Amino acid sequence: MGKLIRAISENGMAVCYALDSTDMVGTLERYHKTSAVVTAAAGRLLTAASIMGSMLKGATDSVTLRITAGGPAGSVIAVAEAVSRGGNSNAKAYAQNPVVELPLNPYGKLDVSGAVGKEGNLFVVKDLGMKEPYVGLVPLVSGEIAEDITSYFAVSEQIPTVCALGVLVNPDL
Repeated sequence: MGKLIRAISENGMAVCYALDSTDMVGTLERYHKTSAVVTAAAGRLLTAASIMGSMLKGATDSVTLRITAGGPAGSVIAVAEAVSRGGNSNAKAYAQNPVVELPLNPYGKLDVSGAVGKEGNLFVVKDLGMKEPYVGLVPLVSGEIAEDITSYFAVSEQIPTVCALGVLVNPDL
């Protein structure tokens, strides 16, 4: 499920990841029967976790992303494993409240930050098979998830990063 593409610059100074997670997010929506805005929020977090999981080295490594910000969707969580030698990985996501109905934001888009909240934290837990997992925590920048992932990389890992995440939900879900 999903198609991940990785590219690296000739001098090794820039790395790019692109993931088509359409089928993954569709499965998430079918299993959890999420509303459009929760599908977008959990789908973005699922996509980010999947990309971060592909960066892990050990076969049993995993990454967990959790947003807790007091929005009506409640906590949103995504977990992804490292990509195995066969190129496979498992990823899953969950929203505490799978059905949230909100009006569109001022740009006419699904109001993801309104669903998850804007005042809270992004937790990143990496289980790298060591004695204790690595736990990173950053305050949310916007609740739109991509900016929050960018902030995590800049603040916690000191890696300059640009992150764009989008989930297109058709009117019929």
